[in-house]
Amino acid sequence: MKNPFVNGVWLRKGLFVELTSLVRGMGERAKEAAAVLSRTATDVKDLALRRIAEALRDRASYLMEENRRDVEKAREAGLPAALIDRLVMGEKTILAMAAGLEEVAALPDPVGRVTSMWRRPNGLIVGRMRIPLGVIGIIYESRPNVTADAAALCLKSGNAVILRGGSEAHHSNMAVGEVIRGVLKESPIPEAAVQVVPVTDRKAVNALLELEDLVDLIIPRGGEELIRAVVRASRIPVIKHYKGVCHIFIDESADLDMAVRVCLNAKTQRPGVCNAMETLLVHEGAAERILPPLARALRKAGVVIRGCEKTRRILAGKVKVETAREEDWYEEYLDLILAVRVVRDIDEAMAHIARYGSLHTESILTGDYANAQRFLNEVNSSTVLVNASTRFSDGFELGLGAEIGISTTKLHAFGPMGLEELTTTKFIIYGNGQVRT
Repeated sequence: MKNPFVNGVWLRKGLFVELTSLVRGMGERAKEAAAVLSRTATDVKDLALRRIAEALRDRASYLMEENRRDVEKAREAGLPAALIDRLVMGEKTILAMAAGLEEVAALPDPVGRVTSMWRRPNGLIVGRMRIPLGVIGIIYESRPNVTADAAALCLKSGNAVILRGGSEAHHSNMAVGEVIRGVLKESPIPEAAVQVVPVTDRKAVNALLELEDLVDLIIPRGGEELIRAVVRASRIPVIKHYKGVCHIFIDESADLDMAVRVCLNAKTQRPGVCNAMETLLVHEGAAERILPPLARALRKAGVVIRGCEKTRRILAGKVKVETAREEDWYEEYLDLILAVRVVRDIDEAMAHIARYGSLHTESILTGDYANAQRFLNEVNSSTVLVNASTRFSDGFELGLGAEIGISTTKLHAFGPMGLEELTTTKFIIYGNGQVRT
């Protein structure tokens, strides 16, 4: 006889349940909720989102108190500063979460949109209509705001969602989920449309990844180790984003003031996030002019510079530079560390990105229109910018309201994923009695 205590857990309410039964029950309720949500009117979804935003603001004190429990525990455990930074949920974070919900509510609903239509020689009218994916499982680390962002995007796009946050943010995620579900109880949308896995046991993740008959897509958000573990274990399709090795290339014609401003923002505003710059490439024709003042500004901001031989020669006696090794070009530091390389031209810069990049985000700083267009056309990453910080590779900043994650694979989405990326299309066909011959 199977021993339930091997794969079971005690819940807050004093109930002991088997993990696989717990998670499967969540999946079954989510599938039922998804069927209702897929045909829920846009105005009903939008009203629910606006009311959730109000509830988050009204219950900010409760949310911050629950978050403090997580932060204190994380500090006691000696977790890295970058992780704790992502974990903190202060009033500003809560207000941003609420604003994100309202922005999602204001966006056009992709569900039911006919994207194209054409007539066949036999008179059939064929079209494509956007529909929800169904049930989405999201596995993520640290950031409690993901709970609200993901719930908002899934609700608006007609998908039910099962959220499994990291153990370091358990109290915060459960609190946000409680606020959301409290609003859904009073709406026509099933409460089970948004569920947060109520346990921290890692076996719950494996149980979720086995629900191929109930869950349609898995989206992991977190470090490379988490994502690779999910990909290995999942029986369900996975949207992958292993890491963000983001580059800025300073072209020969780049403006100095803009280069300093953009690079400081890309590296130092939030160094622990996936769209922070990790490698700086500088055209050799601009290196003597731009590198010394830029390196001084970076060092003043606390950035450790690891440079190639040319970088060290140019900065010798001016700014302290460590030696960059081969592994530095592959590194996602998530810290105030920057790899710097002087390159011969735009071709060498793009070749470096192709070899060492992670298909995440790259930017060129240039005054040359032809080079800007070449960079946009030839760099094969999910977000490519001209004269702007890599930090703009973000769903909220790009007008998506929020993002469910950033995909660095091309099936079925590439880059920050918003509402449209949480839908697929089905064929719709109008006929007047045609038969196939």
